Formats: sequence, structure tokens, C-alpha cells
Amino acid sequence: MIVAVVLSAGESSRMGRAKALLPIDGQTFIERIVGALKQGGIERIVVVLGFEAEELGRQIAHLPVEILVNPDYRLGQLSSLQVALRHLESDKSCAGMMVHLVDHPYIDPKLVRLMLQRFDESTHSIVVPRHHGKRGHPVIFSRKLFDELLTAPMDQGAKSVVNAHREVTLEIDTEDAGITLDIDTPELYRQHVKGE
Repeated sequence: MIVAVVLSAGESSRMGRAKALLPIDGQTFIERIVGALKQGGIERIVVVLGFEAEELGRQIAHLPVEILVNPDYRLGQLSSLQVALRHLESDKSCAGMMVHLVDHPYIDPKLVRLMLQRFDESTHSIVVPRHHGKRGHPVIFSRKLFDELLTAPMDQGAKSVVNAHREVTLEIDTEDAGITLDIDTPELYRQHVKGE
């Protein structure tokens, strides 16, 4: 089983409000992401919160997700990923995790399904989508890499692990521009989302 991990722990300082709760097509970012992951075949979803976790946790309590809290969220994305890793480590049914960011709301269930299928069929340890030569999200990491992700340098994040394993990384080319669309400022939100 591949478990999805949605990272939503940051302060959203550039956006000015919680990105997880931004409106998009009658939903919030987090609702849209969780829905797409479920439609794409993901059975188990973990959401990592940090800044204002208690309030945000109440707002997303209706979603079919497990909520984890990263008290050290100021250390960056990798610290949140490690909270999820420690939570999943003991679950032997977890063959890997699909990591997604809450400020990437345009996630396509068809791409999720394709990534799961390709991971299942291959021996690659990392599966990443690519749009016109640029890598994006979500990214699948095999369980084989969990230990490395747990000991990766905080300042480099998961990229250090990805860069160390180019030979076992499968890139999937897609016309889906949403994989690289990082909506983390009010300007980008107004430009790309007709949410309000």
C-alpha cells in the first residue's frame, strides 16, 4: 500500500492565511487534494499540520484523513515529512508514500493512478511527474528510502535523497501543468484560481 502524505504545516506567511482552507471551485485546497488522491486510488491519507494546528485540525476534521502535528514545523518541510515517516515506519503494509504539498491544489486523479501503477510495475524507488522537463508533485518514495529521508540534512530537504538516487528514479512525462503550480502568494492565487 502507498500512503499519501500531504504537508500542510507552514505558516503561509506569504499568502497571509492558511493555504489548506483557500477556496477553489467550491471546495478548499485540502478538500480538493484529498478528493483527487482518493479518486486516484489512495486508501490512506496522512495530513501533517504545524502552525495553528489545533484550529486547522478542527476545520478539516470532516475529511477521511489521519492528522499528525509537527511541533518543529519551523524547521521546514522535511521535518514534517519525518513526522509522517516515524508514524508510518512500523506499518509493514506501507510500501511507500506519495508526498504532496497543500499549495499544489491542481492534482489530477488520473496522474495519481498512473504513478501508483508505474511504481507497482517497476523496481524504481522514486516516481516523479515531469511537465516540459520540470519535475513537480506528487512524488512517490519507496519504503527503502525511509531511513535516508529520516537522516537527510534539514537544510537540503528530500531533494538530497532524490538527487542521490537518480538511477532509480522514474520520471513520468505529463501535459498536466498543475504538477508544478505552487500557489503560495495572493498574486498567484488571483492569477490561477477562481475561488472567490
